[in-house]
Amino acid sequence: MIQFDILTLFPEIFQSSFGSSLTKKACDKGLIKTNLHNIRDHAPGKHHVTDDAPFGGGGGMVMKIEPVHRTLETVLSGGNDSIVILLSPQGSTFNQEIAENLTRYSQIVLICGHYEGIDERIRAHLIDDEISIGDYVLSGGEFPAMVVVDAVSRLIPGFVGNESSVLSDSYTTGLLEGPHYTRPREYKGWKVPDVLISGHEKRIDEWRRRESLRRTLARRPDLLKKVRLTDKDVKMLKEIEKENA
Repeated sequence: MIQFDILTLFPEIFQSSFGSSLTKKACDKGLIKTNLHNIRDHAPGKHHVTDDAPFGGGGGMVMKIEPVHRTLETVLSGGNDSIVILLSPQGSTFNQEIAENLTRYSQIVLICGHYEGIDERIRAHLIDDEISIGDYVLSGGEFPAMVVVDAVSRLIPGFVGNESSVLSDSYTTGLLEGPHYTRPREYKGWKVPDVLISGHEKRIDEWRRRESLRRTLARRPDLLKKVRLTDKDVKMLKEIEKENA
């Protein structure tokens, strides 16, 4: 089981995501546990203030270190099987490899940043890693936290009904996943490729690999430089490039 402890100023944002779909089922089955911790509960003073003006001036407000540290002290189990991650536009870009690496931890603590930024001492002394979900800025780290929880959780055996489907996901194989079809066989004249209803498993596997290569070449050719291609893959790519030409 993986326990996710999320430090946030807005725990109510997570209610819909964690209270439905596969995430809720995974919690009910004991595959994961999601704990929400309101940083305001650990802020000093009558008004539980969690931000202040930056030293040196400038626009915006900065998240204070005290309430974050105090919250963290109440949830962190410690040990090599725990990791503390700050969700921030300045972090490493989240990808499938990072998600897979995170599955080895039994406790993942996610700190949701807010305001103009955080006190740098949080980054310097309280976290193990920093993650961004893309080259853009959101109003807070809550939605990135949901992304991390979902991406990591679905790699846990039992989270997805058909576990073999995870093995063929986009990026898991290093390539983008190819197209899928289901009933009806024809709709408004749009037909399912004949090979998929042929019953010939080898031909179907080859078609899926070819279409995966085709889609990757068209949309993310940079991935082809990172994945280990077989001689057959290289041959298929050359054929696809000729077709495109």
